[in-house]
Amino acid sequence: MTHTRIKELLNSEEFGSEFVAKGWIRTFRNNQFLALNDGSCLGNLQVVIGINVFDEKIIKKLHTGASVSVKGKLIESVGKGQRVELAATELEVLGESDPDKYPLQPKKHSLEFLREIAHLRFRTSTFNAIFKVRNALSFAVHQFFVEKGFVYIHTPIITGSDAEGAGEMFKVTTLDLDNPPKNEAGKIDYKEDFFGKATNLTVSGQLEGELAAMALGNIYTFGPTFRAENSNTTRHLAEFWMIEPEMAFYDIHDNMDLAAELLKHVIRQALERCPDEIEFLKNRMLEEEKSKPQVERSAMNLVDKLNFIIDNEFVRISYTEAVEILKRSKPNQKKQFKYLIDEWGVDLQSEHERYLVEKHFKKPVILSDYPADIKAFYMRQNEVDADGRRTVAAMDILFPGIGEMVGGSQREERYDVLVNRMAEMNIPTHEMEWFLDTRRFGTAPHSGFGVGFERLVLFVTGMSNIRDVIPFPRYPNNAEF
Repeated sequence: MTHTRIKELLNSEEFGSEFVAKGWIRTFRNNQFLALNDGSCLGNLQVVIGINVFDEKIIKKLHTGASVSVKGKLIESVGKGQRVELAATELEVLGESDPDKYPLQPKKHSLEFLREIAHLRFRTSTFNAIFKVRNALSFAVHQFFVEKGFVYIHTPIITGSDAEGAGEMFKVTTLDLDNPPKNEAGKIDYKEDFFGKATNLTVSGQLEGELAAMALGNIYTFGPTFRAENSNTTRHLAEFWMIEPEMAFYDIHDNMDLAAELLKHVIRQALERCPDEIEFLKNRMLEEEKSKPQVERSAMNLVDKLNFIIDNEFVRISYTEAVEILKRSKPNQKKQFKYLIDEWGVDLQSEHERYLVEKHFKKPVILSDYPADIKAFYMRQNEVDADGRRTVAAMDILFPGIGEMVGGSQREERYDVLVNRMAEMNIPTHEMEWFLDTRRFGTAPHSGFGVGFERLVLFVTGMSNIRDVIPFPRYPNNAEF
């Protein structure tokens, strides 16, 4: 007989029928009751082992973590906590698990400890739920863009450009690091490297995505990106995934519309596809917050927070309006903000973004028209305002509890303006001729945005550390597995 997934068995009405179940033992009680899980759902199948039915040698191998194959009849359970159970008639241990060495015993483990054994944490209910939600969100992203006629583009992982201009990149080389070749100036001669030039892991697929959008119209990339940012926080990873659409003939307002629609769609899909997992994570979050002071607890439970995004229109305001609101706010006037807002032009921090969303508007917020000096070279410059201030057609979408969820802009399509901006920011144009060609030949207004996928998963799962929503996190001093 082929085996049946436990999720199907738990929902089955075929009482008296014979089934084979396979999975890993979560618990074994009273030498009689096995709790079996195969990863198909959060629930465990109770397997009833008859007294003196199986050889004592097999019974002694039934420890937490062991994998087994069980054949038996599906019956209605008389015990509390389960609707069905499997009365075992055949039992085979497929893989043993030494209880003295297996680290995941049936007790509560800290998330910090589970990060150290990330190769095994998939077996816990918490990480079963997280990665089911991550899977649903990933599927929903592709579904959204495909249904809108977007073309999925694979942009390069190894590039010779820095899309963000931040310089925090991982270098890629085959040169002998102990004795690299040098040029006449005494610097490393990258002409002898594998690609004949200095290369790095990509920080964004945006620039290459723009090339495709200027021919295919609407495209999106969804792949890994890398930042060599020496940041040990709960919000940063060195390797993470980005969703980055680029759309020809879209202005900044079209861009905002699409980003808001995408976020509502994927969150709605997660709620519909993973109700049990999100309910589990909601309860987990409530339990975790019991130990926190009231002031540090979330204003909404997880399900309410997700519906808060779906049910509300996103408020749209300019950076200038936001600064005025923040200047007049009580936390600013009473010096409760860590970073006080005292002048136009400062970069807003997470505490400011959260204030706007959670306290002032009590709705998701889209901020636009940021100062040019704090934004990237490729963002379209607006007309200088009455006060002589330069802004760009950039936009960020702000969510409760997390701050920025989306960053995007209308791209600068005017060749002369873009070249001047690159010169201002010391970006060598000779290395970017391929990018400038899209402005030389058939330039057109276009826009795009980026969503850090792990930050999205963090929000939807209610987890507090981004290292817990990616299977194998990469951060300073950690590249295990």
